[in-house]
Amino acid sequence: MSPAPPSPTVEMPSSVTALGQARSSHPGMASSACCCSPAAVQRRLPILAWLPSYSLQWLKMDFIAGLSVGLTAIPQALAYAEVAGLPPQYGLYSAFVGCFVYFFLGTSQDVTLGPTAIMSLLVSFYTFHEPAYAVLLAFLSGCIQLAMGVLHLAKQGFLLDFISCPVIKGFTSAATVTIGFGQIKNLLGLQNISRQFFLQVYHTFLRIAETRVGDAVLGLVCMLLLLVLKLMRGHMPPVHPEMPLGVRLSHGLVWSATTASQNNYRIDANQELLAIGLTNVLGSFVSAYPVTGSFGRTAVNSQSGVCTPAGGLVTGVLVLLSLDYLTSLFYYIPKSALAAVIIMAVAPLFDTKIFRTLWRVKRLDLLPLCVTFLLCFWEVQYGILAGALVSLLMLLHSAARPETKVSEGPVLVLQPASGLSFPAMEALREEILSRALEVSPPRCLVLECTHVCRIDYTVVLGLGELLQDFQKQGVTLVFVGLQVPVLRVLLSADLKGFQYFSTLEEAEKHLRQQPGAQPCNIREDAVPDHKVALLEA
Repeated sequence: MSPAPPSPTVEMPSSVTALGQARSSHPGMASSACCCSPAAVQRRLPILAWLPSYSLQWLKMDFIAGLSVGLTAIPQALAYAEVAGLPPQYGLYSAFVGCFVYFFLGTSQDVTLGPTAIMSLLVSFYTFHEPAYAVLLAFLSGCIQLAMGVLHLAKQGFLLDFISCPVIKGFTSAATVTIGFGQIKNLLGLQNISRQFFLQVYHTFLRIAETRVGDAVLGLVCMLLLLVLKLMRGHMPPVHPEMPLGVRLSHGLVWSATTASQNNYRIDANQELLAIGLTNVLGSFVSAYPVTGSFGRTAVNSQSGVCTPAGGLVTGVLVLLSLDYLTSLFYYIPKSALAAVIIMAVAPLFDTKIFRTLWRVKRLDLLPLCVTFLLCFWEVQYGILAGALVSLLMLLHSAARPETKVSEGPVLVLQPASGLSFPAMEALREEILSRALEVSPPRCLVLECTHVCRIDYTVVLGLGELLQDFQKQGVTLVFVGLQVPVLRVLLSADLKGFQYFSTLEEAEKHLRQQPGAQPCNIREDAVPDHKVALLEA
């Protein structure tokens, strides 16, 4: 077995840490030194981390993996160009630039850049099947990605955190259906079918009698062959470096035809943006349309035993050779065969288990998934936006109407089950009034705030009003389990009648007017020394 390849992401050496500690005394010099330090250069050029220790064993494994991915990339690139509404050669124009760029800038040994099914679908929506618009889109998207990478927006772009998993699953499932059904016309040999999804469905079924038998048979045979290869994958032994070259190539071919799986990578997101952005910018100069990382080819690369991004060089050279010597033969590739490749490639992206899982785990999450799924058939961007808005509304509703736990013992205890912010104050006030002050006789209340980690000014005002309402009714509102930041805010507000206890037992004893407990004074100078230290921390 070959030794494990070095990780492209390197840790900061002690010298860089020392420079960071010296920043307070010489900030300008430290910043300049950090930008030019070896670690900073390696972070921008990950090739420097693994190239010095490159070995012949790695070269052999990278060559086999690159060859396997290349044999995958060529038919997929031709097929995905059809999804993008472009001539087949534009798929190959887009398939080789990323191989060379990622060799220098990539942070993962497995990831491959090139045309993908979903990216091709998005391109078809915005380029009107004009190659010039697709090339321009590649240049503009690359510029945006480069800017995001330079500005480190991948780690600070918190807006992406509001796109939930159900929204992503709804989008990918709808894209799978759109891409797959869009190839039915090519599989059956139908001509002049609209590309708009709903019209496409209507006209495909309307003209089903015009199916060309030869195209349909060829397409179904190709799909059957791919299905057989997929079944073979489950019975193939794992790859070992000692295996003959032919066996390893056969294994790679089976994986290339049957793998939409993905691995968990720990990569530098900003560096990946730089790599993808530069790929799109440079690709636009050779008539490429936008590309991104491919799940399927990345899995082929990983399963083929790749050791470093150098495997991409073999893939890129193979694509260039096909462009040089095979371009004239692309005209004779049957569209039904390409349609079979596309359908079998995107079929695993449709997650049938997600609906059953969400129904069992949390049914409300089916709402953004279904909204995204349905609207993506109209316009992809509207589906994603609508799903994100539904998820955001659900999040805001939970913040405005937090659940509360109520204990109806000798003393009424109310505990907010989550945080407390200004949208939730009115709902909490109504809950407290209905249970404590609008009953006869009025009851004392313990507000258990263990789960409340922060409050704002609106909440402080609302709590002050509640304390006044309780005083008017001749009953008491006390607080238990206040965290230090919350206690600091309430003490600073100097609320009249504010009483705080460390434990629920002490609060209950006080409200039952039993000896043994005294409320904490609201004045900060009367707070015990250890709490003063916490408040000043």
